[in-house]
Amino acid sequence: MKRYTYDFHVHSCLSPCADNDNTPNNIAGMASLCGIEIMALTDHNTSKNCPAFFEAARRYGIVPVGGMELTTSEDVHVICLFDSLEATMAFDQLVDSRRIKIKNRPEIFGDQLILNGEDEPIGTEEDLLINATSISLEEVPALVQPFGGVAYPAHIDREANGIIAVLGDFPKTPFFSCVELHDAESTAAYTAQYHLQDKKILVSSDAHRLTDFRDENDTLPVDDEPYSSALVRRRVLDFLR
Repeated sequence: MKRYTYDFHVHSCLSPCADNDNTPNNIAGMASLCGIEIMALTDHNTSKNCPAFFEAARRYGIVPVGGMELTTSEDVHVICLFDSLEATMAFDQLVDSRRIKIKNRPEIFGDQLILNGEDEPIGTEEDLLINATSISLEEVPALVQPFGGVAYPAHIDREANGIIAVLGDFPKTPFFSCVELHDAESTAAYTAQYHLQDKKILVSSDAHRLTDFRDENDTLPVDDEPYSSALVRRRVLDFLR
């Protein structure tokens, strides 16, 4: 059993609120400098930069995880992770059908760049990605399950789009096996106040720019023998479930 350093909440230049410098290769390179061994790309309501991210991460010896930061109809942010790129992109298609399409205004929100594995632009997302979808919080666990995914509320210790800030408490349903904190120092207080003793607590950066990456990252145990990146991803998601 090995402990892997992780960051499961990172944005690329496809997220309108992220810097254009957050290209797949720049993200992977910065993660490598910070000692991150397994990392998820979780752009807002899309996974279209995940193929490029997988290619870049492998160059730097990082285990890539496909994901998304889904915005529910209640405006709650939820991290969705998957154990294969194929499942990630299939979920991306489902979410795309449930998005509320509003034309992006790049001069206000950002460019929403889709890149290839060499960080070359191959397109842009024309509709804004940061607004709410028509997917309710109650739906999320059942939606990710057919894709072999796991979902959990993002940055519950933040005011903006955190489940507690939006709903006023941590709901008993739907059931989430994990929660994400932005600051590790919040763990004890939030666990006690919101009765999270039955949850796995994850801490991630929510990096929107390269300077958001951290030199000190949390770890989780993974039985990675016989080693392959696919096995590590699968074991990580099994652990989070």
